[in-house]
Amino acid sequence: MTYTDSAYIKAKLSAPVHLDYSHLSFKYSEFPEGLKVIFYNEENQENTVTADYGILYNQTKIVDLKGNVVLLSHDGSRLETNQMYWDAEKEWLFTEKPFIFHNSDYNLAANRLDTNKEFTKFQTGNLSGTIAVEEKKDSIIVYEKL
Repeated sequence: MTYTDSAYIKAKLSAPVHLDYSHLSFKYSEFPEGLKVIFYNEENQENTVTADYGILYNQTKIVDLKGNVVLLSHDGSRLETNQMYWDAEKEWLFTEKPFIFHNSDYNLAANRLDTNKEFTKFQTGNLSGTIAVEEKKDSIIVYEKL
């Protein structure tokens, strides 16, 4: 499956098995043998999600990913959890399951996550890990009367 918006490819989904239930009143697609989704950002950089199982609810645009969920970002960031929800319309990720996240600045573990797709705005619960922080010395500017 290829998802487009305004003639731009936003995502490509591939799976060994795709069960289509679009004939039901609450339409959905199921991927019982796993799936891989490649997301493309504005610079056409790839971010990848894999999971052992997935279900896409067509009307709400929510994707439920379960089992060995791994998100790999084009910048080398990696998130691992057992379940993750993806809101395709809001481009938002969330889980109430424990997760670990690694990138050049963070090495975190927590029991919930609510974040945008870039991981620049996020909330967690019971956070542990390391975060790189740049420290700058305060400087005082002294003005003298001449």
